[in-house]
Amino acid sequence: MSSAPVQRRAVVIEDDDDIRGLLVVVLRQLDFDVVEAPDGLAGVEAVRDIRPELVTLDVNMPGIDGIEACRRMREFSDAYIVMLSARTAELDRLAGLDTGADDYLTKPFSPKELQARVRALFRRARPAPAPAEDAGQSDELARAAVVQQSLLPQEAVRLNDYDVAGAFRPTRSVGGDFYDWYQTPDGMHLTVADAMGKGMGAALIAATVRAVMRSVADTPAIDAAFGSASATITSDLDQSGSFVTMFHARLDSASGKLSYIDAGHGLGLHVPAEGPARRLVSAGPPVGILDDQQWPAAELVLEPGDSLVIVSDGVLDAHDSLEDFIRNVERAARSEGTSEEVCAALLELAPAATAEDDVTAVVVRRKTNGTIRH
Repeated sequence: MSSAPVQRRAVVIEDDDDIRGLLVVVLRQLDFDVVEAPDGLAGVEAVRDIRPELVTLDVNMPGIDGIEACRRMREFSDAYIVMLSARTAELDRLAGLDTGADDYLTKPFSPKELQARVRALFRRARPAPAPAEDAGQSDELARAAVVQQSLLPQEAVRLNDYDVAGAFRPTRSVGGDFYDWYQTPDGMHLTVADAMGKGMGAALIAATVRAVMRSVADTPAIDAAFGSASATITSDLDQSGSFVTMFHARLDSASGKLSYIDAGHGLGLHVPAEGPARRLVSAGPPVGILDDQQWPAAELVLEPGDSLVIVSDGVLDAHDSLEDFIRNVERAARSEGTSEEVCAALLELAPAATAEDDVTAVVVRRKTNGTIRH
């Protein structure tokens, strides 16, 4: 006789009675056994006591707020955490995700969207703790490193009035970072991506992403090309339980017009010759999180003296705050020298001795009067 399936548990941490009641109903429809908590401290204790698989967490609460509650829970729990907040600013969302949340949903929210996001989280099981490294594991890491290096462009971009460079430094634990570029009759195409995970699995996903993105190069509209590519990539990601953050851009070199799509990457900066740097925010979640997702394209113009800088989260992780990250990346981008030298300076923002993730940097600088500015 087969045993009954174990019911999954969830903790709803929310100080508004009506919203808390709605969340309980929504999660019970997904067959969760739900425990309620009216504030952050009670919620942390509930998570400690019942060890749930899922937590929904309000950000604005009396006592400790959701950010602090998330930080405390991450000391002992690997439950999926979905933050719910009326705060819509990009910095608030990043603060929640950087603290350890797995998703961030703004209020008012759609119950169906919440259910879809929860299903998406549970399609991607938490990875098991890594065993002690053995010879076989070392061999896999070595082969994964070879795959990663093969994804990097083998030829330099040679565009009149532009200086383009990229740099990549892997950590001992190989991940899925890569950058790719190639020239077109009008300019160039550029992709920077990070496939979640470690080892050969992440490297192979990155290889698939690179191949698919190159396969849509002839599609005229960047949003149509990205939509077609993401649909193909998502089918592979569903099988592997992964997702990919990606920045993809097309440059028309004559005009300096850069069309781009940011899918959950959020680590690009436009550094103008004059005036403050502008962060290029994400147009939607990473590829593979939600089915049938669409990402709108955006545009900017690289004027003479301007730079486009894209880095990986290994650089962000080396900073205490998003403000420090932006300030230091901008300072490096405005330094003297070539784009190659700027990339080297960007990698130094995450020193090899302390970096816990791969570090990638790409710089596209439009020269001033035919020379590198400064």
